[in-house]
This record gives sequence, structure tokens and C-alpha cells, in this order.
Amino acid sequence: MRTRVRGWRWRHNPLRRRCDVVEGWTVLLVALLLCVGAPLLGTVTAWWGYDQAQRIVAQQRADRQHVRAAVVGAASGTLPSTQLGGQHTYRATVRWTAPDGAEKTTTARVPSETRHGDRVDVWLDSHGRSVPAPPSGAEVWQHSATVGSFTAIGTGLAVLLAHRAVRGVAHRRRMAEWDRDWARTEPRWTHRRA
Repeated sequence: MRTRVRGWRWRHNPLRRRCDVVEGWTVLLVALLLCVGAPLLGTVTAWWGYDQAQRIVAQQRADRQHVRAAVVGAASGTLPSTQLGGQHTYRATVRWTAPDGAEKTTTARVPSETRHGDRVDVWLDSHGRSVPAPPSGAEVWQHSATVGSFTAIGTGLAVLLAHRAVRGVAHRRRMAEWDRDWARTEPRWTHRRA
């Protein structure tokens, strides 16, 4: 059965080496970074991503125009496709009345269950082309949470990889010191000449 002595790296004893102390402090620092640093960095990054996404959404809402348009026909040879969220859509010709009273038409993506004459929401750019709707509040939160989560996970992995590297260097150093000490001690025990 193996017994583990906790805190031996900090206790003063003749077998403790400087690399043991460095490794002990590294373990403490890694625990602090994993428990406090990575979540804090993930939270900060998530809030930063939320602010950036809100600015982009505000800009898109200012640049895009929302209209209610009537479906007047399907575009020839269009096959249904899947958009984000699993909704099937196809391209169809839609018509709406501009603020100046002119009738306008364009091709836009509409839900697959839409029929001729149904009214749909269409977002247009400044040139009258159909563009996707700006992200909703839930999509912005989802994006922010994803950015924050991946930042925290990436930070944690980087800390663990750095810890692994420090442990490898400490282990090599420890073995070299033990070899050096054994080279000095072994002749006294075995009565051989070095």
C-alpha cells in the first residue's frame, strides 16, 4: 500500500530540492488559475463578445429595412434548403410597397410551408436585396456564452499544458540532481572507486 504525504514539497527536509519547491508552487498556481483565472477570463470575454455583438446587431438594424411582403411566385428550379435552426426554406419572388408607394419585387428565402399570396417578413439592404434578419437577443446571448465558454476551456487547457511542461522540466532536473548525488555517494557504499 502506498502512503502519500501531503505538503512535503514545502516542509524542510534533507531530500527536498529546489525543483520540488518550484513544482509545489506551480501546483498551487495552476489550481488558482483553473478555479479563478479561467472562469474570470471566460466571463470577461463573454461580456466583451456580448457588447461587440450588440453593436453589430444595432448596425445591421440601422442598415437593413424590414418589410411585410406577399409571395407572388417561386423562383424557377429552387430546391428547399435548411437554414440555421433547422427550418426548411426556398427562394421565392416577393412583392411589397415601398414608402414612396412604388411596387417592388425581389427574390427572398421564405419558409417551405409558405404558399402563393401569403405575407412574410423580409429584410432588405440599402439596394433592395434580400438579406438575413439581424440576430435576435437569444442568438446574441448564445454567441456570447459560446465565446466565453471556449475562452475558459482554452485557458484551462493552456494552463494544464504549461503545468505539464513545468512538471517535465522539474522531473528531469530532479533526476539529474539525484544522479549527481548518487555518483558522489555510491563509491562510499560500495567501496568502489569513481
